[in-house]
Amino acid sequence: MTDQQLADLRQTYSQRTLTETDVHPNAVSQFRAWLDEAIAAQVEEPTAMTLATVNEAGQPAARVVLLKGLPNDEGFLFFTNYDSRKGQELATSPLAALTFFWPGLERQVRVEGRVEKAPESVSTEYFQSRPRSSQVGAWASPQSQPIRSREELAEREQEVASRFADQEPLPRPPHWGGYLLLPQRVEFWQGRPSRLHDRIVFERVGLEWRLSRLAP
Repeated sequence: MTDQQLADLRQTYSQRTLTETDVHPNAVSQFRAWLDEAIAAQVEEPTAMTLATVNEAGQPAARVVLLKGLPNDEGFLFFTNYDSRKGQELATSPLAALTFFWPGLERQVRVEGRVEKAPESVSTEYFQSRPRSSQVGAWASPQSQPIRSREELAEREQEVASRFADQEPLPRPPHWGGYLLLPQRVEFWQGRPSRLHDRIVFERVGLEWRLSRLAP
């Protein structure tokens, strides 16, 4: 495909509208409503979200992770290896952003806020609810670190499986757990014709959410 062919790719969005009267006054509650609609519509990977972090030098990095909860409609919960690149970057700079995109509904949600570690009890409960193979994998993988080969990873997996052969569930690794992103800004984007999309943004002011419309 040529660059011109790439540039010519476009789609007209016309399924829905989004107005200020459509939305819940709490941004996370509004997100939950949209997520429920995405799940009901059977969109592919509705909980997949792009997580963006920055390092000490201000270099951004992004990757897709899965949303695992919306505790008390206050934040966005996900889990990972604390020693991974994203874990190290969050330890240095706890500010991060999330993006959800549901093309089947012509919708996007952007979230910005501060990230903190989830309580250990929450991390342990979720870890031990995972399939055993995922528990073993969390112990075996030195996430984001260089390894010699795929065979090395398989050897580490076998070693962990043998070490915990008589334990069910496995204990949670100290290097693995949850993070909660506490949003300060949440934008809801609904595709519209002529690229005149609807954009409604919530901004946290104290304990309240302030709502406004943005130009597309």
